[in-house]
Amino acid sequence: MTPAPTPPLDRHWIAQRIPHQLDMCLLDTVLEWSDDTIVCEARLGDLAAHPLRSAAGMGAVHAIEYAAQAMAVHGALIASANDAPRAGYLASVRSVQLHAHTIEARDTPLRVRAERLSGDARNVIYGFRVEAARGCLAEGRAAVVLDAGGLA
Repeated sequence: MTPAPTPPLDRHWIAQRIPHQLDMCLLDTVLEWSDDTIVCEARLGDLAAHPLRSAAGMGAVHAIEYAAQAMAVHGALIASANDAPRAGYLASVRSVQLHAHTIEARDTPLRVRAERLSGDARNVIYGFRVEAARGCLAEGRAAVVLDAGGLA
């Protein structure tokens, strides 16, 4: 893996490259990346105000959103400097295993890993894993369609 370039790829850098803004930008740092893999960190902050939290708390299924944002950041990192940003749409998730029911304050920081398994100019498949201090919270595969608006 390639270590993140200096200065570190922080929340500000990430927010400039993905469509998720303000509280919905869930990732805080890119820890490392290569052409095929990215590892990010997310600090959970105040879970009572978390945008994905319901009255019952924050379900572990929301780890998929953390992984999807890591995939988007990875796409921005591997794109050529001359490429226009590409919109990616999460088309499906498969083989998802939730190893917990909830994401809790004690889980901070989350470590989010996504690995590009295959892909072409229109579709990408990633494997993902979201870990916390208490172990793996969720893992699976995700299919992303790039520039879906241009498919018509």
